Amino acid sequence: MEFRIDSGVLTEAVAWAARVLPARSPVPVLGGLLLEAADGRLRVSGLDYEASARIEVDADTLRDGRALVLGRRLLDICKVLPHGPVDCVVDGARLSVTGGGARFGLSLLPLDDYPAQPALPARRGEVDAAAFAAAVGHVAVAAGRDDSLPVLTGIRLGLEGTTMTLAATDRYRYAVRTLEWKPEIPAEGVADPVDVVVPARRLTEIARSHAGAGTVGLALDAGSLGFESLACRTTTRLIDGRLPRHDKLFALGEHAVAVTERAPLLEAVKRVAVVAEGDSPVQLSFDGSGVHLQAGYEDDVASQRLPATLSGAESMTVAFHPGYLLDALGSFEASEIGLRLLGPGQRALITDATDGGAGTHRHLLMSVKPLV
Repeated sequence: MEFRIDSGVLTEAVAWAARVLPARSPVPVLGGLLLEAADGRLRVSGLDYEASARIEVDADTLRDGRALVLGRRLLDICKVLPHGPVDCVVDGARLSVTGGGARFGLSLLPLDDYPAQPALPARRGEVDAAAFAAAVGHVAVAAGRDDSLPVLTGIRLGLEGTTMTLAATDRYRYAVRTLEWKPEIPAEGVADPVDVVVPARRLTEIARSHAGAGTVGLALDAGSLGFESLACRTTTRLIDGRLPRHDKLFALGEHAVAVTERAPLLEAVKRVAVVAEGDSPVQLSFDGSGVHLQAGYEDDVASQRLPATLSGAESMTVAFHPGYLLDALGSFEASEIGLRLLGPGQRALITDATDGGAGTHRHLLMSVKPLV
C-alpha cells in the first residue's frame, strides 16, 4: 500500500475514526485503525464491541492495499506532522509516514485478527445534523452515570411520524427534547414507530462528529443504530430496556409559574453555590417582586436577588441540587425560562418561558428540602 495525502486531511480522518477506539482493550487489534487505499480514496475505520466508525477522503493512491496500525499512536503522529503532503508506504511489517523532512515508522498489526466492520443497518430517514447535535446535548446532561443501571445511562430515541423525541433521566431529573425529522416512507405507506435507548456518551460523540454535515441519515436494526453523512458513517449498539415514560411526570396539575431571565439566573446560581458544601442545596424564594437565591449554612452563606415574576401563588420557595440546576439551566438557549412549581420537595418543570409548558425542550427536576 502506498498513498500521498495532505497532512491536515489525514489528521482529520484519523481523529474522526479514532473516536470509537477503546481506552483499554484485552484484544490488541481493537486498538487499531484500518487504512484502505484504492481508486483515489483513503478509507479509515475503527471499531470496538460497542461502536464503529468509517470515513473516506481523497488521496493519491499509488499502490492499493490495506494496513492495520495502532490508532492512537497514528493520531499522535498526525498531530505533529509538518503541514503539506504526506507519503504513507507499507514497507515489510511497518507503515512509514513521511512529510516535511520528518519520518515515522509504525508496526503493523495482524489483519487476519481484525473483526469485519458491521454493516450499516436499514436507513430510516434523515435529520438536520446541527439541530440533532444540539438536541442531544440538551438532554444528555440528565443521563445517569451509574453503570450498574445501564438503561439510565442512555438516551431514549423515539421516532413517530415526523417527530423525533430524545429523553434522558437519572431518576432525579428528566430532560426531553423534540425536533422534526424526515422519515423514509416504506412501500406499504407507513413507517413503524421507534422507541430505543442509545448510550448517551456514544450518541453525544456521534452527534457532535456529524454536526457540520448538513443532514445526517439514521439507520436502525434490532441491535444497533447507524448514522451516515457525506463520506462518514458510524454505528453504535443499543441498550436493552426502556426508560420510564415522562408523560405523567410532566403533567403537574395546578402549579405556580415563575419567569426570569436565564443567563442572569445561571450566573447567580454559580455565584452562590460556591459556599454550598457537598450536595447542600441552592434555595430560590419567589415573591411578587423577584427571586432571592441563597446557599450555605451558619456563617458561610451567599445570596443574590434577581428580577422575576410569579403567578399562581403569592410566594414560593424551592431548593435544588446546585449541579443539577446548573446542568438544566445551561442546556437551554432561551433568553427567558419558566419554572413551573408545585412546591418544596416536589417536581419542578423548567421550560422556555414562551412555550406554555409544552414546548420542544423541557427539563424536570426534583426539588429538595429548603434551607432552614
